[in-house]
Amino acid sequence: MPAQVDLTQKPYNLDAERIAWVEDTIASLSDEEKVGQLFVNLFFFGADQFSGNTLTNKEILAKYHIGGARYQGGTSDQVQNLLNELQTDSKIPLLVAANCDAGGNGACKDGTYIASGAQSEASRDPKVAHDAGYVSGREEAALGVNVNFDPCVDILYNWRNTIVNTRAYGTNPDDVITYTSAYVEGLKESEVLCCVKHFPGDGLEERDQHLVLGINEFEMDKWMDTYGRVYAHHIANGLDMVMAGHIAAPAVQKALVPGLQDKDVLPATLAPELATTLLKEKLDFNGLLITDASHMLGMTSAMRREDYVPRSIAAGCDMFLFFNDIDEDFGFMLKGYRNGVISEERMTDALRRILGLKAKLRLPEKKANGTLTKAPEELEVVGCEEHLQMRAEAADKGITLVKNTLDQLPLNPTDHKRIRLYYLAGEKGGIAAGSDETVDLVTKELESRGYQVTLNDGTTRVKGATLKYREEVDAALVVAEVIGYGAQNNYRIQWKTAMSNECPWYVWEVPTFMVSFNFTTHLHDATMVKCYVNAYAANAETVKQTIDKLEGKSEFKGQPNDLVWTDKWQARL
Repeated sequence: MPAQVDLTQKPYNLDAERIAWVEDTIASLSDEEKVGQLFVNLFFFGADQFSGNTLTNKEILAKYHIGGARYQGGTSDQVQNLLNELQTDSKIPLLVAANCDAGGNGACKDGTYIASGAQSEASRDPKVAHDAGYVSGREEAALGVNVNFDPCVDILYNWRNTIVNTRAYGTNPDDVITYTSAYVEGLKESEVLCCVKHFPGDGLEERDQHLVLGINEFEMDKWMDTYGRVYAHHIANGLDMVMAGHIAAPAVQKALVPGLQDKDVLPATLAPELATTLLKEKLDFNGLLITDASHMLGMTSAMRREDYVPRSIAAGCDMFLFFNDIDEDFGFMLKGYRNGVISEERMTDALRRILGLKAKLRLPEKKANGTLTKAPEELEVVGCEEHLQMRAEAADKGITLVKNTLDQLPLNPTDHKRIRLYYLAGEKGGIAAGSDETVDLVTKELESRGYQVTLNDGTTRVKGATLKYREEVDAALVVAEVIGYGAQNNYRIQWKTAMSNECPWYVWEVPTFMVSFNFTTHLHDATMVKCYVNAYAANAETVKQTIDKLEGKSEFKGQPNDLVWTDKWQARL
């Protein structure tokens, strides 16, 4: 018998009155309304970038009865207005989610970045992770968000992994437990639910589940002692939600289902042995399981969409993240319910978990008494002085000097007055990408300190005479902001042209300093650089403090993990 939810137990801890609301609501729902509760729709400020949907928000709520919402982009006032509108027009209050893994910047454009998982780990101070969770929750709550799709509790074993390179909190289960627990405790100081991800665990795979099925290769015993231990810890502490990744764990699945063939191995979003047997039964998870985004190839390549939409719920997921074609997907789920792919028992259990969390948040009472929507003055917390101070403290503790083997520091405007700036970016115009604003931030900060900065044109191969270069340049500063999302299976330094003049040919000509404002493993492509810093994020505070530390005005406090060397002996030289 599959595990059935108990609303009297954690994470719900509901009293009889709230359980009655859950049961009475389920009893009142039509088939269409039941199906609608399973879906989380993605709203946009502007054109729908995924499905091309042209319905108004009010029409979506009225026709498809969605149970949850997420949104893309928007400033704090835009987001708050949208969420107020959605909650006002929705018959049953919505679970509203944001992806805040490093602070409020995941919830709105003007939100406060505190620290990524990698930066929290480097700080070796759980307070940094706590502050990231605290600020995430406070700024989300001011907007009207009530679910946080973070932290990532993945374990970064493979340096080539770009999905959780900066989002993972460690390279072993103990560190991940330490820092993600601190993050969750900070988040709990606001009335925001916590959803950890990506079950059964990322960090071994080097490919991207947006583009291909992800694989966790651990055997059952190894998995239980690593990823399983992390999940068991959070479940014991009352974890609200888990996000299932489009990740398979073949050895674990074959241990749970003897005789399972390779061709029948499915991701956790579609595999009942992972979603139900392992998570809900073996690990005793009583909360809500949601799929990762359903447009990702790790799911879409498994079978026809008509089949996997309802099979995700049948397998043990309780909510389905994002529509493709909204009318078609709704029809697929409704058909799957009516023809028995989703049993009545499974539907009711999923609805109890969804409505149970809404009852835990007291959303029905808030809707009834008019406190569900948010007031503009609540936005004063976004970017407030307290949060900015936390950002500054996190930057101070996290910025990491990985190597300085030629003892070239400190940088100073006397010996290094004329700086040649090299800016290395990832893809342009993607969902996540580097920004020319970073060049402006770095340039202005350096010039304010008395440096003369010349931005290098890396689109040419011409390097010129080396003696002339040494006459004109006192130091080279290489800034890497390689950010990408879902366009390729690895994100590494890509020079602007073949044998570009931005390649660090100049490391023996002038003192050369390299700073990464995102991925932590660029020494793989720049082993020749002798002074390398991981700074984790390109905001004004981090840029300022990075240069302070390069100049010796503040000490480097962050500690790198061993993955920064990318298994290359040359990187240590």
